[in-house]
Order: sequence, then structure tokens, then C-alpha cells
Amino acid sequence: RSGKLTPSQVAKNIIAVLEDCDKSTPPLQAIVQWDREQIMLMAEASTARHSNKCILSYLDGIPVCLKEEFKVVPYHHRVGTEYLGTEPETEDATVAKKLREAGAIIIGVSNMHELGTGTTGCNPNRYHKIPRNPYKPNHYTGGSSSGSAAAVAAGLCPVAIGTDGGGSVRIPASFCGVVGLKGSTFGRISSHGSLPLSYSTVSVGPICTSVADAAIVYSILAEPDPLYPYGLKQPKATLSDMCAPDLKGLKLGVDWTFFKNAVCARPVLSSAVEYLQSLGASVVEVFLPEMEEVRVAHGICILSEMRDFLQPDFNKHFHQMNLETRISLALACQFTALDYITANRQRTRSMGFLREIFTTVNCILTPAAASTAPRIHDSDLLAGCSDISLTVRAMRFMQLGNFTGIPGLVVPVGYSAAGLPISIQVMTKWWDEAMLLRIGLKLEQFRHQTKKPSIYYDILA
Repeated sequence: RSGKLTPSQVAKNIIAVLEDCDKSTPPLQAIVQWDREQIMLMAEASTARHSNKCILSYLDGIPVCLKEEFKVVPYHHRVGTEYLGTEPETEDATVAKKLREAGAIIIGVSNMHELGTGTTGCNPNRYHKIPRNPYKPNHYTGGSSSGSAAAVAAGLCPVAIGTDGGGSVRIPASFCGVVGLKGSTFGRISSHGSLPLSYSTVSVGPICTSVADAAIVYSILAEPDPLYPYGLKQPKATLSDMCAPDLKGLKLGVDWTFFKNAVCARPVLSSAVEYLQSLGASVVEVFLPEMEEVRVAHGICILSEMRDFLQPDFNKHFHQMNLETRISLALACQFTALDYITANRQRTRSMGFLREIFTTVNCILTPAAASTAPRIHDSDLLAGCSDISLTVRAMRFMQLGNFTGIPGLVVPVGYSAAGLPISIQVMTKWWDEAMLLRIGLKLEQFRHQTKKPSIYYDILA
């Protein structure tokens, strides 16, 4: 708005950076499809709007990328595979359309774990390869919205859009030290135009450099979409009291057994909770019941739904899939209809427990992940990686939100001794995203210093 810089200048910088990313050793592999002409067309249109003082929104001229799970014109809708998206897309997903209408510059589509089936981002096929964690390039970004988190952490864009069915926005955001919003409440943001891998657990959400940025993107994307029936009856999205000066009167629910499970990060996480108390909030110890049952039931639901949708792919394209994807889908076919029904009964129970807990507290705080970003092994580059214990650790605190549909936000609060990011997760009751963002804004002030990643590009330079 000041006129010191134009969207066109920024776009030229981004194009130079994208060329550099492709040539670096190892390549960042955050953005897997981009087009110079498309980027410049959007940037020049935005520059003209800024010049004429008729900008469309806060996102006008802001670079963004979308996970390859979304249809984005004119890119291939590959969803992390070798076999999907053989032709360029001719129609945008709803979120891509809304970002265009807001004036954002779509710089391309970002890398992802094949078909969203894992938590590392490891995708050794020829179109994707393994995206690198900007803090430590020999470590994973997390998945499945792997390239989205890497792009934001490395400075390519301040906003990326991902999907989250079992932590797929929040895990990579946590591993890469950026902010991740699990599509708010289930159904709040339309997922029309993304591959419907799991219809009962997946939410759409932004990965951003700050909580304020996440709030801006949320406010633009969160509304009913006639093409997405799950979100039609939602209450109006609001950001009321988000910028309140303190947290007086708020009750923060903490199940301390969760913090004990995050051994490497416990001192940082406990200090962050104490910081929120210093702003006037009180901490209430809560007990989250049947969490082992939640983990198993969520796994049954998401894998059963993915297997159901991907059954034709599994039969026809089995040999084109990564080995890990084959294992996950083969495991999924072991679940029975009875398992699926029982799992959904558990969902009803768990939602009832949460309804009761949220009558006594405004939010639930948990660690974001039980470990920091894992290391990439040389063999992973060729054959991929399948590590069930690693998947369980990454998803441990994520599944409750996906299973019950409550909104979740991860915010970076510090670093491990090895220099890898550590984050906290905030969850609130259904449709209470304003409270989530209010607490998140204060939480991100706890980290006094942000360490610059070893891979970082200044697109404003």
C-alpha cells in the first residue's frame, strides 16, 4: 500500500527464487509446479489495482501456494502421484477461486505425501521427490502438506493452503516452525475441488508465517459453499475479541500426561503455558478420556474412507504407487464394516466428552507433536520410508481434532537442542475459531527470538 514495492517486483523475485530452489543441492522441492507467465499475469493485474487504489482484499498481491491435492488452473492435479492429473486442470477448487477473487498471486502448487497417506512428506516418485526442512535440510518437513510448510518456512510465500485429515497441516507446520490452522471446524472451509480422500476427517486450512496472517486467510476462506454440503449450515465466521489485550478470565485446559509424552520439548512447552498464565489465564487440569480408543478409531475411519475412494486406483495403478502407499492401503482393507461402525460410535462418545470438557474450559492445550522433525535417511530417497512408530508419534496429539471436528492451531514456541522447531497446539470447541486465534496470538509472543532457517529467501529484497 505504501508503494515502496509492487506485486510485480515481488513476483520477479519469486520466479528467480523458484529457479534457484530447483538448482540447489539438495533441491528444496517445496513447489512442484509453477509457471512464470501465470505468476506475472496475476502480479501485473494486482500492481495495476494497487496503483489505482482499488485493491480487492488484504491478500491482494500476496504470494500464495496450494497443496497439489487442490485443482488449480492450469496445473496438473496429481495429488502427489505419478498417474493422476494427466491433463492440465481447467477448473479451480473453491479455495483457489476465492484466493484469485481476493487478488492473491498463486505462485504454483506445492509438494505433498503421495495421496496424503503419510506424515513425513517422503515421496520418492519422479514428479515430487522429498521436500527439505528449511531448518535442517537433512530432516523431513512432515506431511502430508509437506511442500506447503516448506514454502512458508523458506520465505517463498507467507501463505500456503493444505488439507488436514490426521494432522496433515499441523504436523508439517510444527516440524517447519510456522503456524498451521486445521481448517477450523470440520466443514468451515470448503474442500470442493480437492480429492475427497476421507470425507469425515479432512479439513482445509492455511499454513502461515504468523497467527494474524492465518486469521486473515481464515476470514476470507471461511463461509458456506453451495458445492460443499458439509459446511452449509455453519454459523457466521467471526474474529470477535481476537485482539483482546490479555487473557483474563480464560480457562486453559491441560492434560499433563500429554506433555509428559513430548519428552524433548517438555521444558519449552511448560514455560509457554506459564506465559499464558502471566497474561491472566488460569490453567485447569483436564482428563481426555479414551485417547487410545480415539487413536484406533480415527485410524480405522480415515484409512477405511481412503481405501473406499482409492479402490479403483489400488487395482489399476498399484505398481505406480509408492511402496508406503501400497502398505497403507493394503492395511486399510483389513478393516471390516463392523470396525467402521464401532469407530463411529467412538466418535459420538468422544464428541460427548469434549462437549462436557468445553463447559469448564475455553480451550485445550497439547504439544503439537511427540517429537521434532525426523531425519531423512539415504535409502528414503530411493525407496521411500514406512515407519509406523514415527507416524504414531507425529499424529499422537492430532487425531482428536480430526476425529471430532474441533478446530486446532499449532504455534511455534521454541527450538530443540538440535535447533529444530517445537510447537504447541490449541484446540477449542466447534465454531469457536475466534477464541483459538486469540490465544494463538498471545502464544506466539512467547518465542522472543525467531531463528532464521538455513534455507531462507527474502522475496522483498
